[in-house]
Formats: sequence, structure tokens, C-alpha cells
Amino acid sequence: MSTFDLNAGATAPLAGETDLMDLPVDGALPPGLEGVLVRNGPNPLRGRFEGNDVLSWWPQPAMLHAVEFRAGRAASYRNRWARTRIWAREHAPHLAADLPDTNPNVNVLRHAGETLALAEGGPPLAMTPGLDFLGTSQRHPGLAGGMTAHPKVDPVTGELMSFRSHWEQPWLRYGVAGSDGQSLVEQLIDLPGPSMMHDMAITGRYSILLDLNVAYDFSMLSRGYRMPLRWHDERQSRLGVIPRHGGPVRWFEVAPCFILHVVNAYDLDATTLVLDVVRYPEYLRVARGGAGFEDNPVGVLWRYVIDLARGVVSERQWDKAGVELPRINEGRTGRAYRYAYAVQQPTNVEMRGLVRYDLESGATQQYRVPPGDQNSEPVFVPRPDARDEDDGWVLVCVYRQATDTSDVVVLDGRELRAGPLATVRLPQRIPAGFHGAWLPREDGTG
Repeated sequence: MSTFDLNAGATAPLAGETDLMDLPVDGALPPGLEGVLVRNGPNPLRGRFEGNDVLSWWPQPAMLHAVEFRAGRAASYRNRWARTRIWAREHAPHLAADLPDTNPNVNVLRHAGETLALAEGGPPLAMTPGLDFLGTSQRHPGLAGGMTAHPKVDPVTGELMSFRSHWEQPWLRYGVAGSDGQSLVEQLIDLPGPSMMHDMAITGRYSILLDLNVAYDFSMLSRGYRMPLRWHDERQSRLGVIPRHGGPVRWFEVAPCFILHVVNAYDLDATTLVLDVVRYPEYLRVARGGAGFEDNPVGVLWRYVIDLARGVVSERQWDKAGVELPRINEGRTGRAYRYAYAVQQPTNVEMRGLVRYDLESGATQQYRVPPGDQNSEPVFVPRPDARDEDDGWVLVCVYRQATDTSDVVVLDGRELRAGPLATVRLPQRIPAGFHGAWLPREDGTG
């Protein structure tokens, strides 16, 4: 099994919180790049991980990072632990009872005028783009019981589709909130047992849920594992298609696999759905003898075509290169699209470089990162007056091994291979985390 040191290099956590102003920039930041790039990820409260596998990394307390872009400048950087009960137990015990009991260390979402830090299964935490934390969400009452860290917002209707997958019954809930955050749909979905569901997809008419080969095994806790998740050969991988506003779920069997992240999905026609994902042929397989896990393979871009009329799914591998953390222009979420961006994974312990897929022509472009350096997911920022899907910028955080610092690199969304338009230099690292978001400036504020 491959091992790496979570306390060194790109994954090494920070020991404190920092405020920096007027960051140095190489090159010129594009006019129109006005807002805040927010990153999220696990960071132990004492600045050190215990253990060195993914299940030692995933559950640690949330730390968020914000880089503000304003008037052609990288105006500020700030990092903060999320103000939750977990944080308070270490830093402010007298506040613990008054803070939310959640760990929103995965993602960031802006919806219904509210910015939310998202947990894996827990309730979201409201915050400002500048990382002031506001407690539980006030505009999304239907999310108070928890939800996925990868809900989907329809860019046309403003609706928010989500689910909650839980290890206790009920094992799966599906929900829809309106553009104002108020609950429109709350539906229980019957499963034979608890399943590890991390992401979902939407089209203009349907939501797609992923019930795959990774699931819970609580006996692992007594054997020294930190989280009771593993690959199950006996499970059947399947895709669940549900009408957006609720109704019967149709399940479609697919080849055994695990999917951490969806790229996008859309309605090809009245009875056909297209779903693009990063697919693993297996994931979290317990090693023989039960000591740790076997090496995870790298994920690859994969396409499913779901024929509702015939009740069948065709599937094919789109590319053989290892990739993860796919992103698109989110104005195309749930709609036909052409371009996708993803992190390249030369091995299962490296995230190094970006790839841009043209799914119409099959062409790819790459932005290469030197060996030893590693990078975050790409975040696409559309140009304010853009007419084309790829007219905008790609922002990516790059860890520089030689200096133990991070840069925020700004690339042309059409020409990754041309290299950076601008590079923001930070005097410290932004640790490799999970996900983030671009929060455009609204009404003159970040």
C-alpha cells in the first residue's frame, strides 16, 4: 500500500490563523476578476494529523481560506477554522454549547443569498466570503438535518437539489429547495442498507443518485479503522433516476465501481440522459489480513448514457489518464455542455497539473505543474460579459515544494497551455484540501 506523510508537503496542516493584505502578483490580474476564491479542507486544531491514510485526513476540523480579488489586485488572504462546536472545545469551551454541531470541511456554496460551508452529511454553516461565521443557515431550514457536500444548483431555476445519505435509518433522503432556500421536496428513498454517497447529478428534469460498491462496515471500528467504509464485492452498483420534484426512483445496474465526483449530466432528448463522472474500478478495498487498504487506482473520465425508454445504460471510458476533482462552467450545470476541467493524477498520491477536455472534438489541453509541486481543483470563473461556455478564467492553488508556499494561478479558460495570466504569491501554503468556490462580488462587496 502506498504511504505518504500527511504532515509534510502539500497536505501539511497550518497551526494558526493569518490575515495578509496586498499580496504580490506576477503578471496582470484580468479586469473583471472581482470576488473571493474560497478553499475548504480538513486541518487539525493542533496543526498535526494523527495517521497517514485518507480516513485520517477526511474527518479533521474544517479550515477555510479566502483570497480576495479587487480592482486588479489580490487584496487580501485570510484563513480561519470554522466556528463550530468542534473548534470551540479546543479554543473556546465556554462557547461550545452555542455553536453548530457540524464539521463543514468539504465544500462551499452560495445559494439564496447565503454563503454556506458544507459538511459530508452534516448541516451547513453560514458565513461571509471574508470568513466570518454566522451559525446555522437561516434561509435553508430544510437542510438543518444535514445533507451532501455536493448539492447541485440549477442555473436556470435557481433550485437546489440535495440528498442526505446516513448510516442510520432512514438511510437516504432526497430534497429540493427553491431559489429562496425554502423546502419544496422532501422524499425518503428506500435502500437495502446504508451506502456511501458523496456526489449527485442533475439534468433539467431529473436528479441522479449513486448507490455503488463502497458502503459501511461497522465491524471495522473494532479493528482499528477510523471510519467504517470499505469496498464490498457483494454489492451491485446502480444509478438512481428520480424526477426532480419527487416520485418513483428507477434504478439502473452498472458495472462495479465507485464514483467520488460527478462532472455533469444533461437530458440528451426526452428519454435519454448523459452522465459524466470520474470513475474508479474499485476504492477502499481492505488489504488481505485486514491491515489497512490496498492501493486505490486512479480515477478516469467515464460516460454513462441512460435510456429511460429501454431501461438500459451504456457506459464507456472517455480517457485513460488519471484525473480527479472535475469542474465545469457552473452556468452549464444540468445542461448540455462542451468543456470540463480536472486535476491530473499521475499516481494515486499526486495531484499535479490540469487538463481541459473538449467533449465535442475530443481535444485536450494541459497546464503542467513541476514534479514535487501539487495543485488543487480548478475553479472556472466566467468573464462577466462572456457569451461562450469557456470564456473565462481558471483559478487553481499550486503548492510549491521548494518554498513550502502556495500560489494562486490564473489561467485563460480557453488556453490552459498558454500558462498563467497572473500568479498570486502567498508567503505560506494553502494545504491540499477538498473543494472551493468562486464568490463573485455582489453589490460592491465580496
